[in-house]
Amino acid sequence: MKLSIAIGALFATSAAAFAPSAVAPRVLSSTSSALNAFSSTIFDVRDVEFADTKEQIVQGGRDLFPLLPKAFEGIKEIGVIGWGSQAPAQAQNLRDSLAEASMDIKVRIGLRDGSSSFEEAREVGFSEDADTLGEMYDIIKKSDLVMLLISDAAQASLYKEIFAAMKPGATLGLSHGFLLGYLESIGEDFPEDMDVIAVCPKGMGPSVRRLYEQGKEVNGAGINASFAVHQDKSGKATELALGWGVALGSPFMFETSLSSEYRSDIYGERGILLGAVHGIVESLYRRYQRQGMSPEEAFIQSSESITGNIVKIISTKGIKAVYDGLEGDDKEIFEQAYSASYLPSKEILQEIYDEVSSGNEIRTVIMHGKRISKFPVGKIDGTDTWQVGEKVRAERDEDNIPLNPFTAGVYVATMMAQIDVLLEAGHPYSEVINESVIEAVDSLCPYMHYRGVAFMVDNCSFTAKTGSRKWAPRFDYILDQLAYTAVDNGKPVNADLISDFENHEVHGAVTECCKLRPTVDISVDSASSTKEIVIE
Repeated sequence: MKLSIAIGALFATSAAAFAPSAVAPRVLSSTSSALNAFSSTIFDVRDVEFADTKEQIVQGGRDLFPLLPKAFEGIKEIGVIGWGSQAPAQAQNLRDSLAEASMDIKVRIGLRDGSSSFEEAREVGFSEDADTLGEMYDIIKKSDLVMLLISDAAQASLYKEIFAAMKPGATLGLSHGFLLGYLESIGEDFPEDMDVIAVCPKGMGPSVRRLYEQGKEVNGAGINASFAVHQDKSGKATELALGWGVALGSPFMFETSLSSEYRSDIYGERGILLGAVHGIVESLYRRYQRQGMSPEEAFIQSSESITGNIVKIISTKGIKAVYDGLEGDDKEIFEQAYSASYLPSKEILQEIYDEVSSGNEIRTVIMHGKRISKFPVGKIDGTDTWQVGEKVRAERDEDNIPLNPFTAGVYVATMMAQIDVLLEAGHPYSEVINESVIEAVDSLCPYMHYRGVAFMVDNCSFTAKTGSRKWAPRFDYILDQLAYTAVDNGKPVNADLISDFENHEVHGAVTECCKLRPTVDISVDSASSTKEIVIE
């Protein structure tokens, strides 16, 4: 990825530019109107109870495909711009869903001249001969819906040219709120004469495609998505966004704002979704060897315990089920690890949220994009941890992966700290749970379980993989320095923290989300048209 990015204007902007759109605190009770209330004349909008709030969602499914012609009314040509993590999956899912709905909408791929991704797009059925593949600005000019799925850093560099190329009345579609954050920071906004919507799958692109393919026989499976309507000049933006989400195969869609989305998303991937879990595994792997375990056993009790046992329980039964399934000494060990890890993890997580909200993290991504031609993204699985992990995976007994109570305490404490930072900042439960729990256990950790940390991280966006690399060492360091030393020095368990965990309202909300979970677990090793990234 070679980008030349103009960033001078961004550096000159105060971080205060991000403050006015901070997420408002939650104030609704279960007896009040629903949070994120929206309406649709096409799709069934249903209320769900998440802890002390009522929210609204649209539940997806292939049985809704006959409604897509109404949702996409007026759209004849869709341009999917880019070929990163999300674009291949979204383009193929849209193409297949619209075809199944007997619609004649043309889905095209737009790429930079000379891009190496042309061949990859041809391999999955897009081509110049069929007029479904071309130069990005040519495709933008033709499109009624421009799905801008190039990297965040490239969006910040090219937005003026992209807006200028769009035809009158076209809709701008995003899958991340990053561009809004950047525009706010330089005192700009989207052109007023266009609809601006976002559909944001809560998982990496390859998982969006794999679950779509694997759920065809059970009325669909996929990755949940948030949606946002930032500008609605046509009066049809909500219906189009919902149709887009249904066509992607999202099990359910919930409303957010672009501002709330980029804060929670950029924050989440630096936390438990990617960065934090990497740091947790590295720190525990060393700790367990210091305690006398072999390297292989240390990997099993750290990484394998998380990806092969803990997250599977959370996925189907909820976070608290991990704790409730422990007895005696194991429960005490969990409490020691949780009590020692919660505040150190929360310290880093609060810092991340503040960095994202202030605009600092957005600046970091853009600066990294500017350096990428000189300093390409490097491998992160060359350490002893992940080399041993490759051997462990080759000899894995899938049915006998242990649940280490100390590992569980550290992982769950970090997940709960991430949840609390988001709730305290005013994010709704639907967003909090998807960005802190569902994406971790149903989309990302299965990739780490299959082939290690790099396979998980590097199949995410440029923004995600750079942020994960930046913050993983911070979690590794603070857990090693503060959490594990507290346990080793005999610091008493904080009973209030354990009580707060046991009685946290998020558990009921996670249970409700589990009920909406598709019946299909992602299979990373099955045949698929998706092509995962491996950095050599």
